[in-house]
Amino acid sequence: MVRNKFFTLLCAALLLVGSAAGARVKPGLEVLCESGFKILEGKRVALLTNPSGVDSQMRSAIDILYDAPNVNLVRLFGPEHGVRGNAYAGNEVYDSVDESTGLPVYSLYGAHRSPSDEMLRDLDVVVYDIQDVGVRSYTFISSLGLMMRECGRMGIEVVVLDRPNPLGGLKIEGNYPEPGFFSYVGQYRIPYVYGMTVGELARMINEEGLNCGQKGDLPPVKCKLTVVPMEGWTRDMLFTDTGLPWVLPSPNIPYPQTAIDYPSAGLCGELYNFLNIGIGYTLPFQVFAAEWVNADDLKALLDSYQIPGVAFRTIHYTPFFGMKKGVLLHGVQYFYTDYEAAQITLTQFYVMQAIHELYPDVNPFSDERMAMFDKVCGSSYVRDSFSRYFTVASFRAYWDKDIPDFRQAREKYLLY
Repeated sequence: MVRNKFFTLLCAALLLVGSAAGARVKPGLEVLCESGFKILEGKRVALLTNPSGVDSQMRSAIDILYDAPNVNLVRLFGPEHGVRGNAYAGNEVYDSVDESTGLPVYSLYGAHRSPSDEMLRDLDVVVYDIQDVGVRSYTFISSLGLMMRECGRMGIEVVVLDRPNPLGGLKIEGNYPEPGFFSYVGQYRIPYVYGMTVGELARMINEEGLNCGQKGDLPPVKCKLTVVPMEGWTRDMLFTDTGLPWVLPSPNIPYPQTAIDYPSAGLCGELYNFLNIGIGYTLPFQVFAAEWVNADDLKALLDSYQIPGVAFRTIHYTPFFGMKKGVLLHGVQYFYTDYEAAQITLTQFYVMQAIHELYPDVNPFSDERMAMFDKVCGSSYVRDSFSRYFTVASFRAYWDKDIPDFRQAREKYLLY
């Protein structure tokens, strides 16, 4: 009991230091710590996390739960990139043993995407703590949903430690996935940018029956779900407003701004042999370039579109690795001058529209990655319509059509 009180006081002291350093928001991990981990006492606990699961003093959720005297942490689950972040994008993650704690680590991004019965054996609760990026195609929310599904089937509680949505809680963009296009990068009937925290989304998945497997073809299974809310977060906050440290949730999202840039350029990046979007350079998802582009012409045409909230500059760079390594590229870098006014997912399509005007013989959709582009978009309609006319106007009504319905449906699951 003395050790438990000492650990709780230590948590509180460290959190006060964090507050003094300027943090305005307490993530769910810190709220759980301040509570003395009461909801985990007497239970066999597993943790699904990655390096982004830290408190404001950069202590890992793994170490916090492992060191807590009244928490029995017995195993870890690793999503894409692994528990300690040592796997690159798309690389398979393997079962292992965590060197720091000696705990077994089960991979959810290898032979299994859903936890097996053996992985969940003897557990009472699975805790989830990962920094989300607020975009449907990022695989961490898919890992969460599949974990919720299997825990529900086996009577295991799921606890989600809430964290800020780096895109804020107001921006919603993109259509719902259509039947036949549900996948691990589009598992739920939600817009591409959904404007919810991961805790809010978990509540919606659980109550709305969205948790229907990677192909959307399985009956929903509800779990016992507890969300530990943040303190101090409001829907108008971007991540830089929170005062929290940013730990990259994956290798190509090094900064909070990159989380905003990811939905702005990532769809175009699925067309691998078309334009370089800064992967392999110092500006991931922040640029559009190729060796055959005239940067001045591209900027001038984009400026003529008068796109709300977006400004462009010319850029010339040479990637260090990956696509076009060692090749001098020319193009544009974009900036959001009015984030609220900008429709960020359309930025890449305006660039593709301008590229087609300047270089009509260049076909972005002649690549073998078209199937992945459609999966991420949640439909083939975007590609079919855009490739016919190469204008944003040709598919924008479709892209926006589900937003009013979703805005209404999500309302009862919002915590902030």
